[in-house]
Amino acid sequence: MAQTLPFPNHETPAPLSNVIPLRFNVLPRHREYLSQWLQAGLAMGLCDADVETECLNGREETVAHILVWVRENADPAYMIKPRGMRWVLIDHIREYELGLFPSLEHALHTIRPVLPLKSIAAA
Repeated sequence: MAQTLPFPNHETPAPLSNVIPLRFNVLPRHREYLSQWLQAGLAMGLCDADVETECLNGREETVAHILVWVRENADPAYMIKPRGMRWVLIDHIREYELGLFPSLEHALHTIRPVLPLKSIAAA
């Protein structure tokens, strides 16, 4: 029979893994592109956009997501948030995932193609 030693009350066991998941987040260059995209799209029905943060699983780690309003609705129409190394575009009104994209620029372009896409866009 194998013998196990219990942890003293003042010690906790080490985590099983020290792997940190890679996850994009909204960077200043994303905010700048979002501002340019919104300005260019005002004539095409874009109304507003906002970057909000949320805590994950009660931890101190925060992840930002982007809400986009269009002229036709008072509630946010779209949400874009990072999922691992990609960006997910969600129809916020119907709570339906529209797709995964390699860059924020591609996700915004799917909503309204108001700015030309670069041939190679970084995350």
